[in-house]
Amino acid sequence: ILNLLNDAWSDNWGFVPLTESEIAYAGKKLKPIIFEELVRIAEYDDGAGFTPLAFMITLPDVNELIGDLDGRLFPFGWAKLLWRLRKPRTRRLRVPLMGVAKRHQGTRLASQLAFMMIEYTRRDAVRDYGATHGEFGWILEDNKGMLSIAQLPGAAINHRYRIYSKPL
Repeated sequence: ILNLLNDAWSDNWGFVPLTESEIAYAGKKLKPIIFEELVRIAEYDDGAGFTPLAFMITLPDVNELIGDLDGRLFPFGWAKLLWRLRKPRTRRLRVPLMGVAKRHQGTRLASQLAFMMIEYTRRDAVRDYGATHGEFGWILEDNKGMLSIAQLPGAAINHRYRIYSKPL
C-alpha cells in the first residue's frame, strides 16, 4: 500500500511521500481498528505477477464505540472499548485513505475500480458490521473523479475545509 499511496497521491497539493517507518508506526497504532475485510487492494495479473492498481482502507467509526464512556477509560471504560473492538457494530464507517495508481487516474478503469471497492466493502460492512452510513474524507476539490463518486444520489458534502494564503 505504501508505494501505491505515494504514487496515487503524489500530485495532490501539499503531499509529502510517506516512508516505510511512518507506515509501520501508523500500522502499529491503528492495528486495533483495522479489519482485514475492510481493506481492499485491486490487483492486475500481468502474467509475471500481481500489480496493485488501487486500494481503499475503511475504518469503523470509533466515536460510536466510546460515546457512552463519557470520555473516561477508567475504571472499566478501557475494558468495554477492548470488548467492542473485537467485532465492532457501528452504523458509520469512514474511508480515510483511497487511491488509484497515477497511470490509471482519470480513466474508466479508475472509476470502475473505485466503484467495485466501494460496493464490495459496502456489502461486507452492512452484513458484518451493521453499517448504514459511509464517509469519505479528505477529498481535494480538484479531484473531480472522486468528487463525482462521493456525490452519488443520497450522498452529501457535510464539511468543506480550505486553506488560504496572503502575502504579508
